[in-house]
Amino acid sequence: MPISGPHKRWKYDLHPSVAMAHSVIAAMKQKTGRSLDEWVHLAKKHGPPAEKARAAWLKSEHDLGTNYASFIAQRSVGKDEIGEDGSKYLELAQDYVEKMFTGPKQHLRAIYDEILTFAKTLGPDIRVSPCQTMVPIFRNHVIAQIKPATRTRIDLGLALRDTRTPKRLIDTGGFAKKDRITHRIEISKLEDFDDEAKRWLRKAYEMDA
Repeated sequence: MPISGPHKRWKYDLHPSVAMAHSVIAAMKQKTGRSLDEWVHLAKKHGPPAEKARAAWLKSEHDLGTNYASFIAQRSVGKDEIGEDGSKYLELAQDYVEKMFTGPKQHLRAIYDEILTFAKTLGPDIRVSPCQTMVPIFRNHVIAQIKPATRTRIDLGLALRDTRTPKRLIDTGGFAKKDRITHRIEISKLEDFDDEAKRWLRKAYEMDA
């Protein structure tokens, strides 16, 4: 049954990909001799039409590194412009969360708010940057993620490396795949985010010191 009442409106943080995009753009003119707009114009005018082919052309014909070539090629076909606009991302972040917890998943929003309320107490360096299907929580790196996995359950993912954990913490296989998120806790009601779940979230925070 959905839980009535207003939900918290959180202040979110820029996603690391936005900061990375800003860094790439700022350094491009100095490091490559052309600004992003100049490279995009060149790629559109003289490069192949497809994104992958443009990236390969930028590398072979203009000696650009993979990161620069891929970034320019993506931008030249209209991708990632939102990722470069911090204010646009923060506006969309609110929408991402609202859409995640609408309809049959609306009742999970109270659990989401409870997890974030606790996460914010872990330290002043906690950052929260929503994506379209999940909400990552960062310290220096991702330490956790909140994902409405089904209509009845949130998965609280945790970055715990190869730490030995009780059966309640489900191994995601992330450690073997070199992913940050290595375990998850299934949370279907507020009571499931209990002292044990909070202790493991704090552990993930401490491990990323």
